[in-house]
Amino acid sequence: MKVAISQPSYLPWIGYFDLIDQVDAFVFLDTVQFEKRSWQQRNRIKLPAGLSFLTVPVAVKGQFEQTIVDAEIAEPYFWGTHLRSIETNYGRAQSFDNYFEDLKKVFQTSAESHLLADLNIGVIRWFCKTLGIKTTIYRSSEMNRPGRRSELLLNLSRSLGADYYLSALGSAVYLCDDLHLFSDAGIEVGFQHYEHPEYHQLFPPFLPYASALDLLLNEGANSMEIIRSGRRQAFAPSELPAAMAAVKKG
Repeated sequence: MKVAISQPSYLPWIGYFDLIDQVDAFVFLDTVQFEKRSWQQRNRIKLPAGLSFLTVPVAVKGQFEQTIVDAEIAEPYFWGTHLRSIETNYGRAQSFDNYFEDLKKVFQTSAESHLLADLNIGVIRWFCKTLGIKTTIYRSSEMNRPGRRSELLLNLSRSLGADYYLSALGSAVYLCDDLHLFSDAGIEVGFQHYEHPEYHQLFPPFLPYASALDLLLNEGANSMEIIRSGRRQAFAPSELPAAMAAVKKG
């Protein structure tokens, strides 16, 4: 059983969906602390002048240690502004008409609870369905497993019967110190290795690391094939120093 765990991001980049697609079970880590101005509440779309953030307004006053699952959307109908920005900048994309009406519906229904986690997870589930990703998905808030940081990841993985844990490369900083916990539990650990592919994009030149929405509206039915084309064999823990050095250099 191969498992991956990650915080629910807003309109994630394509590597996020590569991570989900590689595993048998994926867990939204929504019980950790909400971080203001992080990928939890914003991501980028492509404008003629370059990449620009769409940010979900989140209520933070007096909520210094709130978790993602408790974070509330400060302006319930913010998504109307986001949809207008998407329509303005992608209205001429070749697959815009195939997905925009569904995107409207998923924004409206996912934001009904006024909770950031519900919004992000609802949108990500829509992406997975649209892309044809079949991975079984869970929420840590519904799994009731104890622990912090690596211990929590381990407990969630064990509860799903994992024998392999695939981590996003960004988690290597703290996970590497605790690899023995996973090996003691009989769980092998690998780190995602993803090289961003190029695809047709409005407003050249091509710019990587936009939301996966940029790929979907531009490439439509080809999107999943393009996502998978960036996949490389996962890094083993012993390969991490070289991998992290390459990321910093790039």
